[in-house]
Amino acid sequence: MDDDSPATRWEQRTEIPLFLASLVFTAAYATRVLAMSLASGWQNLCLFVMYALWLVFVADYLVRWRLGGQRFLRFVTTHVLHTVVVVLPLLRPLRIVPLYDVIQRRQGEPRLSLYARVMAYASLSTVLLGFSGALAVFQQERGAPGATIRTFGDAVWWAASTLSTVGYGDVTPVTTGGRTIAIGLMACGLGLLGAVTGSFSSWLMQIFTREGDEKPPGR
Repeated sequence: MDDDSPATRWEQRTEIPLFLASLVFTAAYATRVLAMSLASGWQNLCLFVMYALWLVFVADYLVRWRLGGQRFLRFVTTHVLHTVVVVLPLLRPLRIVPLYDVIQRRQGEPRLSLYARVMAYASLSTVLLGFSGALAVFQQERGAPGATIRTFGDAVWWAASTLSTVGYGDVTPVTTGGRTIAIGLMACGLGLLGAVTGSFSSWLMQIFTREGDEKPPGR
C-alpha cells in the first residue's frame, strides 16, 4: 500500500516547485559570481532572491520536521541530505531521486532499473556538483594572494579534475574556504565514482549471467 502520510503528501506537492526554486537559486548565485560588471541594483536583486529562496527551503525543512513527528536532533541525524541542502542551498538540486520518484508516481509509468537510476543520478549529480563547486571556489579564490584559480574556466578545470579524482595539481585553491570546498568535492567524487563503477559492474555481471543462462546446454 502506498504511503499516504502527511509527510509523503507534502513531499509530493512540493518537490517539483522546490527543485525549480533551487535552479533559480543557483542561477542567481551564478549571476552574482560571474557577472562582476553587473549593476549594483541587479546584484542586490539576485541577493534578495537567494535569501528569499533560502527562507523557503528553511520553511520546508521545518514543515517536514513537524510532519515527521520526530525530535529535532533525531530528524537532523536521520535526514542528512535535507539538513545539508538547507545549510548549503547550492546542493539542493542533488535531491534528484525524490524528484524522480514524485514524477513517476504522478505519471504512473514503470520506473527505470536500479542500475540506470544510480548511474543517471550519479552522472547528473557530478555535473551539478562540479558547476556549484566551480562557482564556490572561484568566488573564494579570485583576487586572493598567490591564487592559481584566476578565471571561471580555471575553476571548472579544477572541479573536473578533483571530482574525477585525477588531481593534476596545476591549479589549486590557496584560501581556507577554497580548500574546504576541495575536501567536500574530493569526498563526493570518490562516492560518485564508486557508485557509477559499482552499478556498471553489476549491470555487466547481470548481462553476462543472463547470456550464460540462455545458451543451450552443450552436447
